[in-house]
Amino acid sequence: MLELALTGTRRYWNWVLFLLVIIAAGFGAYMVQYHEGLAVTGLSRDVSWGLYIAQLTFLVGVAASAVMLVLPYYLHHYKDFGRITILGEFLAISAVIMCILFVLVDLGQPIRVLNTLLHPSPNSILFWDIVVLQGYLFLNLIIGWTTLEAERKQVPPPSWVKPLIYLSIPWAVSIHTVTAFLYAGLPGRGYWLTAIMAPRFLASAFAAGPAVLILLGLFIRRFTSFDPGKKAIQTLAKIVAYAIILHLFFFYLEAFTVFYSQIPGHMDHFIYLYFGLHGHYSMVPFMWAAMLMGLASIVLLVVPKFRQNEKILAVACVMVFGCTWIDKGLGMMAGGYIPNPMHEITPYTPTGLEIAIAVGVYALGALILTLLYKTALGVKREVEE
Repeated sequence: MLELALTGTRRYWNWVLFLLVIIAAGFGAYMVQYHEGLAVTGLSRDVSWGLYIAQLTFLVGVAASAVMLVLPYYLHHYKDFGRITILGEFLAISAVIMCILFVLVDLGQPIRVLNTLLHPSPNSILFWDIVVLQGYLFLNLIIGWTTLEAERKQVPPPSWVKPLIYLSIPWAVSIHTVTAFLYAGLPGRGYWLTAIMAPRFLASAFAAGPAVLILLGLFIRRFTSFDPGKKAIQTLAKIVAYAIILHLFFFYLEAFTVFYSQIPGHMDHFIYLYFGLHGHYSMVPFMWAAMLMGLASIVLLVVPKFRQNEKILAVACVMVFGCTWIDKGLGMMAGGYIPNPMHEITPYTPTGLEIAIAVGVYALGALILTLLYKTALGVKREVEE
């Protein structure tokens, strides 16, 4: 079926060429990092995770969000998701691949990843994170490709794929839960040491992922002949509305617990992020921007008049994306590491090289998604004709 991705308009090939140029630039930046080491990044002894792991945290949520389509469609037979479920599964594939790539570039030397495979340590949360990510990638590849091939032949999917579909539902929850445990299991980091970390991650995942899918659906409708379905998009919008409310509610619960207890080691992280600490204010505008975008998006998504206007819906989804990307990205990294357990502040700012590598990884993910979507839309066009 991949041959369907090898045909397209001039605009399609210009987009592919643009992504290839960005990927090449990102790879060139990575080769500099490969030869010079992580010293070319903004990382330090006190801040050992930065932009790369921030993207991993966010994209795991985007990948996990596919369950919000798979569960209603396959388990509850919600037929309105029939045209868009494959788009969610393919989005999960590209997101997981980007997650794995961000881990590779963060390790400095990619060969180090073999240590987790050749010398596995079941006591390590990182080991289990790699296991669940790889498993989820293969599940979505097999399920998505098999069901799409069956649709092309206009036959029911083989019976053996149904158990894999059911397995992918709890597996989707597990990939973000295990990622949350990476942070919550570090007792020296007050910002991360909370039992509500996994629910916070899942709530933000079920907001950000469907928001991205809505934006992709609206984009596809505008530039292709494929219509994902207005009812499906509106249902996803309701899911995003409830999820972003939960995301902010869980944050407020955490903030209340921290400030009501008045434990300095926990309060300082929040103070640094939202008010500045000891003259360091670099994260304050970003965190308040995320908060305001989250609150504004709730208004736009909850009020039916706003939500049903697709231009306003697109703006709301961009706000949800911005809110969760900042909060789960650099906000999560900076909040956990700054101040350190000795209450010292070591600021972290991504270097231009880090940003170039990150953009290159996103471009590669976008290219994979483009090819997968081109294949899926080609199949659906064949079936409809």
